[in-house]
Amino acid sequence: MIIYRHMPSGQCLARVVLLALVLGVGLPGTADTHQPLHGEVRRGELVPLERILDWLETHYLGDVLGVELERDDGTLLYEIKMIGPQGQIVEFEFDAHSGQLMAMEGININAMRRP
Repeated sequence: MIIYRHMPSGQCLARVVLLALVLGVGLPGTADTHQPLHGEVRRGELVPLERILDWLETHYLGDVLGVELERDDGTLLYEIKMIGPQGQIVEFEFDAHSGQLMAMEGININAMRRP
């Protein structure tokens, strides 16, 4: 399920909109679909997406292109696509329950690491 697409400006506003989408807050037609996720975040069962995005910003250069929250074999994953400074596209997968980075795939990922 795609829940966010990056806009070139207004990254803070985009994060607020993204969090609202994940939590189903104030968006018609999404409360029933996302209400269980909101409860899991509130109870501390899921890592808030903002914490994952902050971690990425601290460790990697680039801009977020999109975020998906998917269930894979019973595991809930945040899949985050970023574009790096050389135009490379990299996808990061995080376990939504632990916040642990599970996988990265893309070309020239090391060039995106912050010094």
